[in-house]
Amino acid sequence: MLILLKKTLFVFLVVFIFGFFFASQIDGLKAPFHPLDILPVLPRQVSWPIMNYLNSAVDLLPSFVGTASSTNNSLEWKGACFYENTAWLEFNNKSGSEFGGGTLHIKVSKAHSWTCMDLYIFATPYRVTWDYYLLSREHTLEFKEWESKEEYEYVKHKGVSIFLMQAGMLGTLQALWDVFPLFTNTGWGENSNIGFLKKHMGASFEQRPQPWVTNISTDDIHSGDFLALSKIRGRWGGFETLEKWVSGAYAGHSAVCLRDSEGKLWVGESGHEDEKGEDVIAILPWDEWWDFELTKDDSNPHIALLPLRRDIQAEFNESAAWEYARSMEGKPYGYHNLIFSWIDTIEGNYPPPLDAHLVASVMTVWSQLQPAYAANMWNEALNKRLGTQGLGLPEVLVEVEKRGSSFAELLAIPERDNWVYTDGKSTSCVAFVLEMYKAAGIFGQLGSSIEVTEFTIKDTYILNIFENDSSRLPQWCNDGDTVELPFCQIRGKYRMELPGYNTMDLYAHMNERCPSMPPKYYRPEGC
Repeated sequence: MLILLKKTLFVFLVVFIFGFFFASQIDGLKAPFHPLDILPVLPRQVSWPIMNYLNSAVDLLPSFVGTASSTNNSLEWKGACFYENTAWLEFNNKSGSEFGGGTLHIKVSKAHSWTCMDLYIFATPYRVTWDYYLLSREHTLEFKEWESKEEYEYVKHKGVSIFLMQAGMLGTLQALWDVFPLFTNTGWGENSNIGFLKKHMGASFEQRPQPWVTNISTDDIHSGDFLALSKIRGRWGGFETLEKWVSGAYAGHSAVCLRDSEGKLWVGESGHEDEKGEDVIAILPWDEWWDFELTKDDSNPHIALLPLRRDIQAEFNESAAWEYARSMEGKPYGYHNLIFSWIDTIEGNYPPPLDAHLVASVMTVWSQLQPAYAANMWNEALNKRLGTQGLGLPEVLVEVEKRGSSFAELLAIPERDNWVYTDGKSTSCVAFVLEMYKAAGIFGQLGSSIEVTEFTIKDTYILNIFENDSSRLPQWCNDGDTVELPFCQIRGKYRMELPGYNTMDLYAHMNERCPSMPPKYYRPEGC
């Protein structure tokens, strides 16, 4: 088998080199094949390592190439297969309807081989469709009739958005294969999440010596101590992996410790699943919360305790913290502002090929498939930013264009802590903790000029509010580990990383204009 593998790999490399030489040297002629086109017919032992190297889950995301409008304003771009492409939109009324329809013309030419194809997604605020092209010629996509006057006016002025699946058919299928295991509750899924974070964020995942669970003495835990969790398998593992990638956070969930007047330790958490299967804000006894994380949480959570600095602990207003926590208990998890803590800028928060056009198209799809979910996730929040009420996503997009703005600008408008949604104030896991910090006086006079719903988990663990003297950490902190961390990892096989931990001083309007581009996630001063 090893000899066969070596011979096949040698043949592939020869074909690969010849194919590129052939394609580059014969000007004006199309190569009969492209080296990557033959990957599916090679033995799996050869093709899959190459495909995994060349493609990843990110290739599942389409890339925005532009908008096609009138014949006089045609769009031109280079595709993955066809290197010269042109598109324009022709309005007609073949259906005899009130607002008519249109024909999108797509002319494709100069394919790099005879066996490749390009996949496209086409979108307006009211619909999303797709098509693929194999032949060099003019293709057409029919819109039999516009859904409403609003869609007709939008398309007339803005055109139809075009997205390219830049990895082509083979890469897209491979990307699907890479995305699927991220959300599976299996060893395969866990390894996929780890591989994704290593590749796209540079995470290390160094294994810790056992025991992987710390023998904690709860007497050493105080009100306000922060809990950072990183889940790496199952539904939440996959979701957190994508959240970490776009935000730069090395943890995907958070909670906070609280002691009551009798000294009993509790955990406040936004995102606790109740008996109905709904994610709500809950206040749980420590023993109950810790037992769940040890025995029932199948996402393989890695957990770190981040003790507050002693001077901040001394000023922590427990009664005010409890008052806030009880006012939020039982309310839904903060879906309304979840994505807006990540998006602060017009272009600087979207890892390629993500951009605001693609976000709008994804929202359009979800709005059609699950209208109630879409309304909960972003419709109300977008209306808040516009100062409107009750507009659906298509109407929001039309309204933005009427005002001479853009959807990217709308997404970048900071969330306000005092916004009240139909189901009350909305706080994600970390916003809930920080709102409690605000109530407890940790932010001092800056509290009125900081919107904590704009903070990601990374924005929180880099705050200079945690213990900075390792001698003051509990004796059991990182017990048995050969590496001394500046915080206490209390669960997990792999050593947790929190780059920038405990380094950022508070300032007014922080985290309202911060980019977050992988893999470095550079943060300008004062953003």
